[in-house]
Amino acid sequence: MKRGGYVYILTNKWKTFLYVGVTSSLATRLTEHKEKIHPESFTAKYQCDVLVYHKGFHHIEEAIDEETRLKGLSRTKKIAIIEKLNPDWDDLFSSLEE
Repeated sequence: MKRGGYVYILTNKWKTFLYVGVTSSLATRLTEHKEKIHPESFTAKYQCDVLVYHKGFHHIEEAIDEETRLKGLSRTKKIAIIEKLNPDWDDLFSSLEE
């Protein structure tokens, strides 16, 4: 997926916050979240480093459009999307293949 992108949802270990993001390199970006390289960011502040959802796209513009759509959804709808793919809210980071 050279020119593609990914949309993803992170949460914290208590599942109290949801963060929707987009990137061209999912494994790299997730490593940055887990290592909290931006200590003042939302994900660092609220300890959002559990990958509960991700979807790949052939073009980064499609991923950006999906990120925008997901950000506009209610928490209830985001949870439904997560639970359709990942009903146990497992951290999907270790299963990533780019």
